[in-house]
Amino acid sequence: MKERDGRLKAIRKIIKSNRIESQDSLLKLLNDEGFEVTQATLSRDLKLLKVGKIADGHGGYAYTLPTEEERQESEHIFVQDFLRGYISIETSGNIAVIKTFPGHASPVCNALDSMNFDEVLGTVAGENCLFACLREGVTGEEFLRRLKSRIPELEE
Repeated sequence: MKERDGRLKAIRKIIKSNRIESQDSLLKLLNDEGFEVTQATLSRDLKLLKVGKIADGHGGYAYTLPTEEERQESEHIFVQDFLRGYISIETSGNIAVIKTFPGHASPVCNALDSMNFDEVLGTVAGENCLFACLREGVTGEEFLRRLKSRIPELEE
C-alpha cells in the first residue's frame, strides 16, 4: 500500500510540474523517479486520481489533475448515488454484502469504486446486491467505520 501511495504522490508531482502529453512520457518520468510501473497500473492510477486531458492551446493535449472543488463535487455525487440505492450492509470475514433496491447495485458499486476506499480490494455487482472484497487484515467493522466517516448519513 505504501508503494502505491508514494507512486500516486509522484504522479501528482510530475503532472503538476511538467507538461505530460502521453502515458509513455509519464511512465518514463516515473521510472526516473524509481517507480517501475506497467502501463495497466498507470492507467488505474490515473483513473484513481481522476486525471483528465485538456487542450493545451497548441493543437495537443496534456494531463491535468482535478481541482479540490471538482474532487469534492464528484465525491458528493458518488455519496448521493450510494445513499439513493443501498438498503443494508452486512459483513462476514473480509466480504461486505451491500443489498440495494432493484437495479441499483451497479450505480452503488460504481460509487463505492469511485470513492477509492483503500480497504476495498474489488467489487462485484448483481441486480440488487453487491459484494465488496476487503483487503487482507481489514475487518468488516473497520470498513463500516471508514464508510461512515465518508458517508455520515449512512444507516445500517
